[in-house]
Amino acid sequence: MIIHPISPVFNEESRILILGSFPSVRSREEGFFYGHPQNRFWKVTADVFDENAPQTIEEKKAFLLRNRIALWDVIGSCEITGSSDSSIKNATVNDISVILNTADIRSIYLNGGKAYQLYQKYMLPVTKREGICLPSTSPANAAWSLDKLKDAWKIIR
Repeated sequence: MIIHPISPVFNEESRILILGSFPSVRSREEGFFYGHPQNRFWKVTADVFDENAPQTIEEKKAFLLRNRIALWDVIGSCEITGSSDSSIKNATVNDISVILNTADIRSIYLNGGKAYQLYQKYMLPVTKREGICLPSTSPANAAWSLDKLKDAWKIIR
């Protein structure tokens, strides 16, 4: 069983919540979200907000807060092989009420199908708030080009 090692990023100014599934091996090693250089999350979100992609963890946190984005993952602990969402078993979920009770979150977005599926199953019954599924920024989602991702992700702005 692997326990999620990264704290959520949010403050009282956050207006949108983006939830992934569970951190990749690389993200867990780095200690921050979307740490794999091939993951397109930072490129895509920075482009949506007309900014340069942040590089350091400090820059990434500042980018999120400046753009009123709260960021976390659906899963709090699970069994997982490598970074493969399809291998996730025995998942427990994070308690996002800590974010929802602090910030005036207006929209919840899920980064990819697995995050959406888990949100629908475990979190929607509790939050009673629909989540919007966006295409995964993972390099495993090779069917989506960077331009197609940027186009789909514009909705967060």
